Amino acid sequence: MIISDIISLDRTECAVQCQSKKRIFEVISEIAVKENPQLDIGDVLSSMLAREKMGSTGIGNGIAIPHGRIEGISDIVAIVVTSEEGIEFDAIDDKPVDIFFALLVPSEQTQEHLQTLSSIAQKLSENSIVKAIRSAKSRDEIISALA
Repeated sequence: MIISDIISLDRTECAVQCQSKKRIFEVISEIAVKENPQLDIGDVLSSMLAREKMGSTGIGNGIAIPHGRIEGISDIVAIVVTSEEGIEFDAIDDKPVDIFFALLVPSEQTQEHLQTLSSIAQKLSENSIVKAIRSAKSRDEIISALA
């Protein structure tokens, strides 16, 4: 899995102002639907919230990989958002999250979903990449950090 194949400038936002987990999920859903009009914002939001109820997608170090399965899409949709301030997220290290790499995955793609999650987690375990994302002042800089 090559991360640059699933990220794009139009599905990336830098330094959004958010104070809650629910609001960041709404922002992610809005971005996803804006660039993929065939998606329903309620379905996207519900899918991510349902997954989050099973356990936090906060993987530590201020990073979360929220994800959900979506009917009717054929390819993985990635949305990358940074928040201006960290958001309480029930992450595994109990620290606030400010980097969100969200995935919407076709319902039937179980194996691909797991491989993609693994690739993203591996990429975001590199301190230099995380530092570059955190210091990014634009969407272009976020994309460059992940490429």
